Amino acid sequence: MKKSLQQRLAVLSDAAKYDASCASSGTVKRDSVTSGGLGSTEGAGICHAYAPDGRCISLLKILLTNFCIFDCAYCINRSSSNVERARFTPEEVVWLMLEFYRRNYIEGLFLSSGIIRSPDHTMGEMVRVARELRTTHGFRGYIHLKSIPDAAPELIEEAGLYADRLSLNIELPTDAGISRFAPEKRPSGIRRAMGDLRRKIEAADDPTLQTKKRKRFVPGGQSTQMIVGADGADDATILKTSARLYGSYGLKRVYYSAFSPIPDASRILPLIKPPLVREHRLYQADWLYRFYGFGVDEITASTGGMLDLDMDPKLAWALANRHAFPVDVNRAERETLLRVPGLGTKTVDAIVSSRRFRRLRLEDLARLGVSLRKVRAFIEADGWTPRRLADRADLKTLFARKPEQLSLL
Repeated sequence: MKKSLQQRLAVLSDAAKYDASCASSGTVKRDSVTSGGLGSTEGAGICHAYAPDGRCISLLKILLTNFCIFDCAYCINRSSSNVERARFTPEEVVWLMLEFYRRNYIEGLFLSSGIIRSPDHTMGEMVRVARELRTTHGFRGYIHLKSIPDAAPELIEEAGLYADRLSLNIELPTDAGISRFAPEKRPSGIRRAMGDLRRKIEAADDPTLQTKKRKRFVPGGQSTQMIVGADGADDATILKTSARLYGSYGLKRVYYSAFSPIPDASRILPLIKPPLVREHRLYQADWLYRFYGFGVDEITASTGGMLDLDMDPKLAWALANRHAFPVDVNRAERETLLRVPGLGTKTVDAIVSSRRFRRLRLEDLARLGVSLRKVRAFIEADGWTPRRLADRADLKTLFARKPEQLSLL
């Protein structure tokens, strides 16, 4: 029996949750249908992403289809998987998008797809959605398309004319892992497509001689997604791969997606937390080498290639390098202050600016929003020195999170 539009929306929005190119708002699940009131925090197909200026943008996040001719071992939608299948036509996606937008449910579209018939056919269908929204309906909102690496270059180029951001998934951290778990995909082809896209983005960013204007082509740049935990690669390998991707292809973001095999019900609870905690630590480490001046080897050297799941990587590095502390907040260079646990980039900039006018004390740092509990063991300030605090053998326990009862629901 043919599924209704609502049934297909439920299937394809649920299948899209494995595409980790949107940042959720992190709220708890609430639904007015079962608890009364108005609204829902998790409407079908709705995800949240954040603009560079901090605005939260609601996106319709769906797959065009979860049918797929490939059989990647880590993918829930692989051809051999026994999952419920569904498919939208491009016209249906356009209609859904416009209806959701008119009701003020969403502000943009995140569209991905399993591969049907061929990469070119699938990419053509996705481009058709974006083209219809932009040219026929004059849609000016945000569009993010997950591109198909083996699709014809002209299709990728056309997609870039309509999309704000394109994604080309690198899939796994190593070529050996891709060959083993996704033998139908070619790592060299993925990298070539990413390189071609970078060159097109850079070419469009150059002003033309005649008009001095820049072309509109993927203004939000490209990103990629990497499955974590499927092929046994350690965190050092994952982060080194990410660093090469950032440097070689000018990516705006590498998204890490924790792989967790689907266990039987009696084993599901023990498996939920570790993969997601590891994913979170990788994002934190990614941030450190992109914005805090850390090298990948520094971040993972003291942990044998794997990040500490019990504390953030910056704190783990500080505890393993106590000789670098305490840091004088009134004298230290910006690069040195960025290595202090508890100090972010904005706070460090505020410290550097404020100390031009007066010597800073702990209470001044508190007024800047600094958590004194996190930093007091690693800094010196006017009237404060940690003395023997930084040399305590049990210093790590001062930062340990208090035990909490997890929800079983």
